[in-house]
Amino acid sequence: MESTWASAAAYEPYVGRWSRTVAREFLAWLAMPPKSRWADVGCGTGALTEIILEVTRPSRVTGVDTSDAYVGYARERIKDPRAEFRLSDAQGLPFEPATFDATVSGLVLNFVPQPDRALAEMARVTRRGGIVACYVWDYAGEMQMMRRFWSTAAALDPAAVELDEGGAFRFADRAPCSGSSSKQA
Repeated sequence: MESTWASAAAYEPYVGRWSRTVAREFLAWLAMPPKSRWADVGCGTGALTEIILEVTRPSRVTGVDTSDAYVGYARERIKDPRAEFRLSDAQGLPFEPATFDATVSGLVLNFVPQPDRALAEMARVTRRGGIVACYVWDYAGEMQMMRRFWSTAAALDPAAVELDEGGAFRFADRAPCSGSSSKQA
């Protein structure tokens, strides 16, 4: 499985196709005005960036990721002149304060070593009155495929409970993050 996550080309058909579906719902929910400046933190293969470009009519989208392979893959696939991709850690974004109107992150926050630091960075680079928004899979509940898998695994082998991703991630359910406000999709 590790090689699946290391390879952008392997990851894309596995998760990227679902990322685009979720991204459409997410962006409709945010309802940002046209010509906004966006940052896509943890852009991976560019799935969220691609949908931002397609549906929001942004002036600019800057995707950042720590993986050189993923950034390269996104650059190869997305040739829109409004998009750029850079190597960067979510916990230390290389942008001036108030650079973006919307700073978003899709399916990443649970994999960042210090998510509070990443959220603070996202807020720092977003203009006053802008939007900072993230989404992750609901491993603990409504991601039914995973919920059924782990429930079955635990029924067959009680030791599997320790491996259940539903309890592994801080941001794994619909409850708002501590210290933040959120809309529930």
